[in-house]
Amino acid sequence: MQEATMSGARSHDAAPRYTLTAALLHWTVAVVVIGLICWGWWMQSIPRQPLGPRVDAFNLHKSFGLLVLALVAVRVTWRAAHPPPSRPGEPAWQTRAAAFVHGALYVCLFIQPLSGYLGSAFSGFPVKWFGVVLPSWASGNPALKDAMSTVHLVDSWVLVALIAIHLLAVAKHLFIDRDGLLRRMWL
Repeated sequence: MQEATMSGARSHDAAPRYTLTAALLHWTVAVVVIGLICWGWWMQSIPRQPLGPRVDAFNLHKSFGLLVLALVAVRVTWRAAHPPPSRPGEPAWQTRAAAFVHGALYVCLFIQPLSGYLGSAFSGFPVKWFGVVLPSWASGNPALKDAMSTVHLVDSWVLVALIAIHLLAVAKHLFIDRDGLLRRMWL
């Protein structure tokens, strides 16, 4: 019994891992996105008057949102050149489910900042990125602004649901399966 446990531990320790770059991008995006979700919902409660605090909160949210867009673009590019490690011993349906959830997360992580940016661009107000006014290429268009705001809201709920599914899968691997699969993404 002792020998089986030790050899099992060795096989988990030798399991293929994500690259350090992939892990850093994963954890950076995860922390910023969770912060943006919390910040985004909180900033809805800021009174509309005086205007300054609400505008500042929205501009900070937009700035970090555009940062996420850039980080996800880098992450997808990195992943295309560095496929994820294998998932040894996992049932095929779990591997497919993980691939689907990860793919859906990537799609949502592109849609969310793009819809936010486009909603801002069509609002008629300047879009700022950490205080720098970005070039304006769109004029005010209330219908497109409202459409992008709806996409942004719906995608936020889909993103939260996908994050919850991802975290439930993490908990399953960590506490039920105890298969060491999560060590692949630790820094």
